[in-house]
Amino acid sequence: MNADGHITQRGKSRRGRLTRHNAPQARPVYQRRRIPAYDLLDGTSLMSIECQADWILEHIGVEFRGDDAALALFAGAGARVDGVRVRFEPGHVRQLCKTAPAKFQLHGRTPARTVTLGGDSLVLMPGYGSPFVSDLEQGRRYATLEDFQNFVKLAHLAPALHHSGGTVVEPTDVPVNKRHLDMMLAHLTLSDKPFMGGVTSAQAAWDSIEMARLAFGAEFLDQNAVMQANINVNSPLIYDEVMSASLRIYAASNQCVCISPAIFAGAMGPLSPAAVSAQTLAEAMAGIALTQLVRPGCPVVFGSFHSSLNLRTGALTFGSPEANLTTMALSQLGRRLGVPVRSGGGQVTASNAADGQAMQDSAGAMWATLLSGGHQVWHAAGWLEGGLVMSYEKFVMDLDHCGAMLKMLQGFGTDDEAFGRDAYAEAGPGENFLSTGHTLRHYTTANFEPQVPEGGPFETWDENGRQTADQRAAARWRQMLTEFQPPEMPEATRTALNDFVAERKSAMPDEWY
Repeated sequence: MNADGHITQRGKSRRGRLTRHNAPQARPVYQRRRIPAYDLLDGTSLMSIECQADWILEHIGVEFRGDDAALALFAGAGARVDGVRVRFEPGHVRQLCKTAPAKFQLHGRTPARTVTLGGDSLVLMPGYGSPFVSDLEQGRRYATLEDFQNFVKLAHLAPALHHSGGTVVEPTDVPVNKRHLDMMLAHLTLSDKPFMGGVTSAQAAWDSIEMARLAFGAEFLDQNAVMQANINVNSPLIYDEVMSASLRIYAASNQCVCISPAIFAGAMGPLSPAAVSAQTLAEAMAGIALTQLVRPGCPVVFGSFHSSLNLRTGALTFGSPEANLTTMALSQLGRRLGVPVRSGGGQVTASNAADGQAMQDSAGAMWATLLSGGHQVWHAAGWLEGGLVMSYEKFVMDLDHCGAMLKMLQGFGTDDEAFGRDAYAEAGPGENFLSTGHTLRHYTTANFEPQVPEGGPFETWDENGRQTADQRAAARWRQMLTEFQPPEMPEATRTALNDFVAERKSAMPDEWY
């Protein structure tokens, strides 16, 4: 760099080398946080929320509709069962949750992909459940199986994502009752990261577990968690028979169950952050208790999904200060409960395009999510329109932000090497440090280098067509898909999985409901 701040030819060459050295890595990065979580609430406030959760469970209760087996388990454990409604004495449900592990491993098909949930670990995964996709070339459209496979490939290639996700998008060109088979096949063959199985029916849950047995082995699966079930609570305070039956099936097989109340403040519960936090805790504890009644020690995650509303229009808002405060409180409550926490935030937005609003919403929500100390983050990449759309461009833009945030959570060192004293002997006052030994030792790892942003001078940007961030992201995701290579899998396993899917599909008629 010369005196005017311009990069010299020597500097350009070094910058080119840094870009190549910092190319996407084969395995996920930064799976641990090295800075402390932020505690929003003091002990008195947390106890007040926990007491309110106990009040809900004692006086209002939680309904388990259409699941006599779940009701029998609760009755046998001493809960008060009245029809389909279950009530608990204060402290009872928390006691039932105590056998859930505070920390456990979620195994990848390749051992290097195995992640830890709990402790100081952090697991990021893509968005979940969008029926639509969008990209700059084709616009907004219904998602297909090809789109689902594309996002599994992109997540597999992304070092900032540690998990393949679940229903990353809904493959609407596949019958509803058969989609889980194709989604499981994609997660197992196009990635070797941990993943989520089907929960849309008891049969989907059984099929998912059977396919995982084919890939991992029955004995291994019985002793180790390799996938998760997303059990959504029909907030307020209802588990339907599909969710509770799927919960019991996964728990009996020792697979991770993530309990996710979904409370939009003012609609599915009172509108204050304190009330949303207490109701979320009550609903989640009831589900966690059921997993432990089915199989003590079953790995669980205390999840949440919450949002504020525009109280003038009823529209959902994301990245709001109220939702972010709730995110922080719930992570504290989950740590006190003693189980891993799936943060209710992520890179979420109500924006209809991958624009400034989208990234502002997402950045605000993600800051709160990561500072809260949650262990797993869903919706870390791709989310648009309040979850209705997965955007190819935003997916890639979000990956950059994930990488930057993960690097931030590492903090920085203050040892002798970090201070670079030897560099002052090479570059005195008024001289630059680009060629010192200290810089050359660390230039490939010192700074996070995003793949999408453009930091060059205006003239260069102008000459290159004035591309915006989403346009650069479009080129990036297409390049990633071109470079994709599936992870290795024994041919016998691949054949067994394909045969299982073909057999199950042929055994049932198409259902498009």
